[in-house]
Amino acid sequence: MAEEFLKTRPTYAPDTDKMPLSPHLQIWKWTVTMASSILHRATGIALYAGSVLFTLWLLSAAVSQSFYNQVTGLLGSPLGLVVLAGFSWAMMYHLVNGIKYIIWDSGRLLEKETAKKVVWVVILLSFVLTGLLWAVALGMKG
Repeated sequence: MAEEFLKTRPTYAPDTDKMPLSPHLQIWKWTVTMASSILHRATGIALYAGSVLFTLWLLSAAVSQSFYNQVTGLLGSPLGLVVLAGFSWAMMYHLVNGIKYIIWDSGRLLEKETAKKVVWVVILLSFVLTGLLWAVALGMKG
């Protein structure tokens, strides 16, 4: 029975001369909405890496005082602060951009020029929220 089916099924043999070529990145004009989509994926990946650091910090508090001091010393170093600032910006961008996607999924603000403006607002708002977060965090340091 299976052999009969295999003999009678249609085969696909495309005419390669008439097949459209897939567009390459060089012919696409970069737009802010395209960059926003890529940045949303990149910040999602950065959040995974930052979550590992956050878990390490929590784990160090549970393991021992000396391990906790080492981890907080590393995160409190200039390089650690840059990483934490990048992590917090990725979190704010991913949050605000996710809200933008919820709005877009509802069918609102999708006009070309409006969408561009919304993306710029998302970028600006992510930096403002990151600055506010760090101002509050550093203000609480005492």
